[in-house]
Amino acid sequence: MRPKIYLIGDSITEESFCDGGWGASLAHHFSRTVDVVLRGYSGYNTRWAVKVLERVIPAAKGSGDGADEPLAVTVFFGANDACLPDRCSAFQHVPLDEYKHNLRSIVSFLKKRWPTTHILLITPPPIDEDARLRHPYVENPLNQPERTNEAAGDYAKACIAVAGECGIPVVDLWTKMQQFSDWKKAYLSDGLHLTQMGNRIVFEEVVKKLKDEGVSLETLHVDLPLISEINPNDPLKAFEP
Repeated sequence: MRPKIYLIGDSITEESFCDGGWGASLAHHFSRTVDVVLRGYSGYNTRWAVKVLERVIPAAKGSGDGADEPLAVTVFFGANDACLPDRCSAFQHVPLDEYKHNLRSIVSFLKKRWPTTHILLITPPPIDEDARLRHPYVENPLNQPERTNEAAGDYAKACIAVAGECGIPVVDLWTKMQQFSDWKKAYLSDGLHLTQMGNRIVFEEVVKKLKDEGVSLETLHVDLPLISEINPNDPLKAFEP
């Protein structure tokens, strides 16, 4: 069986297998070497994620040598936690201290269940507040954005802090995207979710971080013989044990 990479998160993860999505790009990048497993849940925050981890993450089987554990797992929450508590999506809000506690709990759970698996945190992206007013998800009687870029930045910093405490890598998406002047239109489709260009940034940053952890095409075995390894004069020989 091929090794696996799990993607766990909210709608930005759930939608990552769409056309040009960062999850689909990972699956293509690691084709013939790794199976990419999608576990994204639109609208979820870390509070809800902690409640469902037992159902989302399979228990390890086998001999206990780590052979059946995934190579890596991405954890991508915070965009919903950062909803403001006095706006129309307040039911998704999670206070900053609890967000950090929940992230620690998720990392701890993953480390216990999959001791050999590389864990990669991803911060929430930046927010285009004007676009959020144009694309509300629920009724918005206050006519104010339910998310702000400042709040998203606070949660991004908290995510980075937890990664440091836990000794694991992190993709600082909030900062990375804002290095480009046209980030609001180029990388966000509705002020929160990603365009194809935004997805490309996530894909590239995840690939870089995984490579730093020793997970790359150079270190992985290709599944079954490549066509270039098959002798046209004796094709079946390539499939002998």
